[in-house]
Amino acid sequence: MTQRITICSGCRTAGNQPGGDVMAAELQGLVGDLASVGTVECMIVCGQPVTVSVREEGKVAYLFSGVDPASQVEELATFARLYAEAPDGVIDDVRPCGELRFRLIGRIPA
Repeated sequence: MTQRITICSGCRTAGNQPGGDVMAAELQGLVGDLASVGTVECMIVCGQPVTVSVREEGKVAYLFSGVDPASQVEELATFARLYAEAPDGVIDDVRPCGELRFRLIGRIPA
């Protein structure tokens, strides 16, 4: 397992509730051994919480913001499965990820 999903624990939801820690625990339960899910205190995308990064050595990395911990954890799990299947990390069809695809800030070259 080398896929790493990092969620900003400093991000607050629209209702000023912490979102990252709860989201990380729920996502880890959904992805199991497919990825390692953790948190970091701040990813400096404070204007659009919650921020999530997905990366793996030798693959492109992804950065999402505005991710809703109440409704998009399963979409993140779907993304993690697609990412695991992509040898270089490039996912051409992200429609299975639902609304998460509209939260993508960028894809960072490997």
